[in-house]
Amino acid sequence: MSLPTSSLPPTIWAAILRGIRGRCPRCGGGSLFRKWLKPRDACPACGLDLTPQQTDDFPAYISIFVTGHLMAPLIILLATDFELGTLGMGLIVIPLALVMMLGMLQPAKGLVVAAQWWNGMHGFRRERVEADQP
Repeated sequence: MSLPTSSLPPTIWAAILRGIRGRCPRCGGGSLFRKWLKPRDACPACGLDLTPQQTDDFPAYISIFVTGHLMAPLIILLATDFELGTLGMGLIVIPLALVMMLGMLQPAKGLVVAAQWWNGMHGFRRERVEADQP
């Protein structure tokens, strides 16, 4: 299926933003996921074959890394300013960390798939909008 170059993302950041939103990194029109973390076999809008994607554990690492860096100041604040005990700290920190990590997994997976597509990795074909030459 031929895709007009006007719908290709102009930069890697545009492709990544589409992936984070759960949209096809190539056209931005079709859904990237058929289930929560299961990518479609192909984009329903442009027909991009999504089977070459290989995200493995990288989205989980991204999610854990970001959650840890966002939670550390909160944990320090709760421990120093509010002097919470172990139970109080656990009742706040554990559910919040779980929600943050689980909420970040799908956008992180979309980011990784979009980066792989943009760079032509793992069987994806590298596609670019050709810049106008003077």
